[in-house]
Amino acid sequence: MHSRHRRPARGEPGAGSVAGVGPGVSSATRRTERLLNLLIALLSTRARLTKEQLRTAVPQYDECASDEAFDRMFERDKEELRELGVPLVAAPVSAWFDDDLGYSVDRDSYALPEVSFTAGELAVLGLASRVWQQASLAGPAARALVKLKALGVEPDDASLVGVEPRVRTAEPAFDPLYAATRDRAEVRFRYRTARTGLAAARRVQPWQLRSWHGQWYLIGHDTGREDTRVFRLSRIEGAVTRTGEAGGFTPPDDLDAPSLLARWVPQAPERTATVGLRPGAGVGLRVRAGAPSDADVVEVTFTDVEELAEQVASAGADAVVHAPDDLR
Repeated sequence: MHSRHRRPARGEPGAGSVAGVGPGVSSATRRTERLLNLLIALLSTRARLTKEQLRTAVPQYDECASDEAFDRMFERDKEELRELGVPLVAAPVSAWFDDDLGYSVDRDSYALPEVSFTAGELAVLGLASRVWQQASLAGPAARALVKLKALGVEPDDASLVGVEPRVRTAEPAFDPLYAATRDRAEVRFRYRTARTGLAAARRVQPWQLRSWHGQWYLIGHDTGREDTRVFRLSRIEGAVTRTGEAGGFTPPDDLDAPSLLARWVPQAPERTATVGLRPGAGVGLRVRAGAPSDADVVEVTFTDVEELAEQVASAGADAVVHAPDDLR
């Protein structure tokens, strides 16, 4: 007997598929990246880490202009982690030197109890999971772990299970465009249009990056055509080059990204895939489907077969496609 769960239909909670990265979140994004890297460093080992070890491990702390600036930032970060519910503990590193404090996370207090979600709550989680999928923060986080190893701290890989601050950014253009969007700097790249298949140079003021039905798009002002344009990142060929200084333009305050994407991006018909899952596996697919944790068959609505196939394949032998045939 299969427990079958159907994903919310369009218009219901969880049916949306837009997520964005724009200039208005740059400060918050930097803070979030720093806090996540600090948490990853703390969870990477069972040893207590000194403030100096954490300063070396967390890449964003290199930006501090002085020791005093670092001290202030570190104190704010500690308090913010605690406010977020992270049981951060400070204790002497050595029984012989009680003035040398080390920091760690109380793992017993930090362990999550068994939780359950309503269909609506799972739908909201599904929206978040569309964005946080793959390797945006992997570079800084990996560098933090490498630095800790260099300091003689032995990582505890099992402690990082469940800590995956990732954004699905397979396109090489994402990182330079994200930086240019954040800095408000004009860029140049070659873009291949879907209509003709021909590539041409474009100069663009990047306003926002948006995820739309499993693909990333850049919304910006095409200076050559003197109009707003939408560019699919997978159609950008070669390198993205900055042609302007930071702060060279101001994006419009009234930008309606969902409407622009709906008008500019043709969509394939919405379809439903039926996927069998091993108990306890395929969390991302369950969340995307808005399915409970005990469902062994889920139904996922999609428009991009390649994007869904990639997610199913990431579950390995724990996921089996029942339908449609072109997803197998």
